[in-house]
Amino acid sequence: MLPERLTLQPIARFSGTLVLPGSKSLSNRILLLSALAGGETEVTGVLESEDTEVMLAALRRLGIAIRGAPGQGSLWIRGAGGPLDAPDSGSKPAGQADPAAPIELFLGNAGTAMRPLTAVLAAGRGSFVLKGVARMHERPIGDLVEGLRQLGAHIACLEHEGYPPLRIEGAGLSGGTARISGATSSQFLSALLLAAPLARGPVTVELADRLVSEPYVDMTLALMARYGVRVGRPAALRFEIAAPQRYVSPGRVLVEGDASSASYFLAGAAITGGKVRVEGCGSDSLQGDARFADMLERMGARIRFEPAAIEVEGQGRLQGIDADLTAMPDAAMTLAVAALFAHGPTTLRGIANWRVKETDRMAAVSTELGKLGARTEVGPDTLVVHPPERIRPATIATYNDHRMAMAFSLAACGGEPVVIENPACVGKTFPAYFDELRHLTVPR
Repeated sequence: MLPERLTLQPIARFSGTLVLPGSKSLSNRILLLSALAGGETEVTGVLESEDTEVMLAALRRLGIAIRGAPGQGSLWIRGAGGPLDAPDSGSKPAGQADPAAPIELFLGNAGTAMRPLTAVLAAGRGSFVLKGVARMHERPIGDLVEGLRQLGAHIACLEHEGYPPLRIEGAGLSGGTARISGATSSQFLSALLLAAPLARGPVTVELADRLVSEPYVDMTLALMARYGVRVGRPAALRFEIAAPQRYVSPGRVLVEGDASSASYFLAGAAITGGKVRVEGCGSDSLQGDARFADMLERMGARIRFEPAAIEVEGQGRLQGIDADLTAMPDAAMTLAVAALFAHGPTTLRGIANWRVKETDRMAAVSTELGKLGARTEVGPDTLVVHPPERIRPATIATYNDHRMAMAFSLAACGGEPVVIENPACVGKTFPAYFDELRHLTVPR
């Protein structure tokens, strides 16, 4: 049990090997695909966290048979072999589930559950209400809702247009063309792609502008192919899906280790002149954050990739860099804190979507870096970090954002104690984070 405030004593060095917990993004995609697929899928390495628990609870509520639990070996998921209809909707005409008794699903602050379930349930039959914590109701979902409406979905925003909570009157997706923005979140495109094979006719998805966090879409496409569905991509911003199709269980699936979680320990090694090896993801990873080590190499660290492992060894003081982090917005937070220890400023680009994450990360990161003595410059899509001459002792507000707690733990490498408020927020993706931090660090 973590205290309300956790004091981290100064860290002299990061050293050791970490077997990574499973990837959150992969875990929830694989759980959902297994629920949609025909046959039973054995899934190993599922992340044990709040986000995966809300996905599993939702799937069980929707009638999916699941044996086992994360952290206890494998899960066995008996898929529906098609859309996730409301359990009592089979005897009613499509879209005619009792409007007074929707199935309510509470999805916390898990974007990797809220967004894909919105799309998949719109492709099924039944009445559903999807809601979450207060912050989830502040996170935009309008681009996805509009795209689904273009494909024939019946979705109402219950409080504010473009935001959860949502009510879905599932009558299936007719197919056609959805044209949406890809500039806010790649999860909207991934959700549409996951649901598209369940439509009654072919689906085309076009992006009106650009695509942020593209590796997450590549991840979605690779997993869909593993479950038997391939997506055509005749142009960079155009996706074509034949429908109706059925997902088919691949039998057994292993979840990769979480590359975002790896970033804190790899950065710690680079900052302190230590050496850390993470196992569970590497050069063969589907995750964009697996290339975070390249940023550390540009800053002066020595790195080595293996297919399923990464090593970083610090080589002295880091150098500030100018980096486009569009493909790795989560790991970009780690880089922002590592920039405290660099010679010269570090510029982070491509991070506008920080503002619609678990908290407004642009404001939160800038504020907390300032407490530590850094000067920051915030732009529409950028953050410039000017490191202080000396790290100040500080109490770090985490805004109930797991990545704020984990990234700012690295500030303890500056020779002063750091207090992390609400450290238990790491339970969203890495409940054992502070235990692992203790195991892989040497105090001053």
